[in-house]
Amino acid sequence: MSGGYLVAERAVPPRVSGTVEERVTIDSSCGCERLEQRVLRLGAGRSDERRTGGAQEVLYVEAGSGTLHLDGGDAHPLEPGTGAFLVPGDAYAVDNPGPVELKIVSVTAPCEGSARSRVIVRYDDRPPLPATPNREFRLLVDQEAGCLDVTQFVGLIPPGRAPMHSHAYDEVVYVLEGEGVLHLGGKDTVLEPGTCIHLPPLEEHCLENTGPTPMRVLGVFHPSGSPASKASVAND
Repeated sequence: MSGGYLVAERAVPPRVSGTVEERVTIDSSCGCERLEQRVLRLGAGRSDERRTGGAQEVLYVEAGSGTLHLDGGDAHPLEPGTGAFLVPGDAYAVDNPGPVELKIVSVTAPCEGSARSRVIVRYDDRPPLPATPNREFRLLVDQEAGCLDVTQFVGLIPPGRAPMHSHAYDEVVYVLEGEGVLHLGGKDTVLEPGTCIHLPPLEEHCLENTGPTPMRVLGVFHPSGSPASKASVAND
């Protein structure tokens, strides 16, 4: 299956286990063979132990705060804008002190190699980098953290539209904030917070911001690299 995929998080039926409500928003069933995106909503208390198995996993905290307990030992603080890098074989649990819900966007991918140097990366600690004119991004989990196969970033899209373009990598996107339109495959689809997108390699697309304020998106792609790299750019 090619041509990309889009779904609203709220349209995906949840699975509930303990304190965790989980929605599998993008996986192989919609044509994304290497990346799986999940949205986790954690109520107050400590979650059941979760395991990465043979995959690597990157987390992003959209809302709420808590603690990531890794392999029953090390504790890492979680707050909005935190990225976390989990490697194959990790076991972890998340403690939410409540009463506010803790919301995490998770993406798993096959791991061809890693040299983890850090578990937690904070958005506020990362420098802004330029993409296309007036657009910027901040890298979270990437090769600097020892994640050799995938890159996690938060992008800032100002009001307006960039040219149609494509990337060489396979990417999943989650709209964190703002409103807009996805131009993909000859179709224009409304974007809002909670929209989940799969962009296959070399698929021309454009995320247009139709609102008055910047749109923020969370992206994870394979293989790793720079969100600013493009395989093609249309001349319009």
